[in-house]
Amino acid sequence: MAIDGELFSIGQRIKWLRERRGMSQKTLGDFIDRSENWVYKIEHDRMPVDRVSVLVALCQALRCSMEDLTSGYVSSIATGDAEHEHVPTIRQALSLPSSLLPLRIAGVTADGFEESVTDAWKVYETQAEARYQDVGGRLPNLLRQGHAALRDANSEDEPAILRQLISLYGLHQIWLRRVGEPTLARIAADRGLALADNAGDPALLAAAAWNLSCVLTSAGDVADSLELARQTIAQCKPADDASPEHWSAYGALHLQGAVAAVRATSPVAWDLYRGAQQAAKKVGGDLNHWHTCFGPTNVAMHEVHLMAEEGDVSEALRVADSVQVNPELPLERRTRYLIEVMNLNRVQRDDYATVHILGKLKKQSPEEIVFSPLVRQAVAELLKREKPLWRDDLREVAKHVGFAA
Repeated sequence: MAIDGELFSIGQRIKWLRERRGMSQKTLGDFIDRSENWVYKIEHDRMPVDRVSVLVALCQALRCSMEDLTSGYVSSIATGDAEHEHVPTIRQALSLPSSLLPLRIAGVTADGFEESVTDAWKVYETQAEARYQDVGGRLPNLLRQGHAALRDANSEDEPAILRQLISLYGLHQIWLRRVGEPTLARIAADRGLALADNAGDPALLAAAAWNLSCVLTSAGDVADSLELARQTIAQCKPADDASPEHWSAYGALHLQGAVAAVRATSPVAWDLYRGAQQAAKKVGGDLNHWHTCFGPTNVAMHEVHLMAEEGDVSEALRVADSVQVNPELPLERRTRYLIEVMNLNRVQRDDYATVHILGKLKKQSPEEIVFSPLVRQAVAELLKREKPLWRDDLREVAKHVGFAA
């Protein structure tokens, strides 16, 4: 390794690698379609690099390995050298035309397919350990079953099957993004959007567009994500008496558009956020229609995220203090939010709070934190300045994520 993993944060590593190549911050930003100010904030640990796609782009620009950039934090999911074992079969299924997927499969009922998709989502959203392994093994066959059910459906069952198939493509995209497969995630989201577009249902279209917008934002294509969100919002506005499902998809699209906008430094970010607030009032509570987690709590979480993206760490933490996290929200959403709050405390160098939240994360989602670059960066930094008050708690987390304290 070119750099000692116990010596530098990810931001410091980027700075070291950039200077070694004789690149300015502006030049590096141009390579990865980011501003000079963005690079400055990353190098000074004022913002996290929390997207695999951005880490990959940085590796390409700096001509370094993922291990050199992150001390191996996410090398197993990002470099392509060791893809998740279920990716090849999922890739094969997504590479086939939809008409070929259900060959030699028959007897799939609408109720049976809905039950299978619902159960897969339940595992993904609630199971603390081995959920990527479990869900990844199910996805290819579920996709074949879904297209078989749609092929054989009568006019009465077809709408229900179509909804579940679009939901299944949504599960594909989020699973694939989390294991570092943005191209396959894009294919899955595109297929879901095509199905929704042909269905002529504005709620379906909003939900499917939300899925694709998530993929685009995650991949760094924030301008495209913002444009997709805004155009779909214009076409899919619910009536006042529309269903909570429709309002949830519509509101979630506003939130995703706001995230894309703030990353694109667009002035419409907070306008979109306020649109989400209005939609949350229509929904009335924390629901999970279309697995968007949309409701007042998720809207409040996004306020913290938007402030963090803008670099206002103190204000983000102040707002976070007032967010009551609903334990009924899916495990992944609660975990991602807690990681974000942990990282804000890390940036503020509130070590005790950071260690406390790391302990909560280990208890809440032991599998998720092992693969989180933000968690591993925090642990690496804290091990260099551990204090007697929280040393034992930190070392317990460090051992869990693979550090020798």
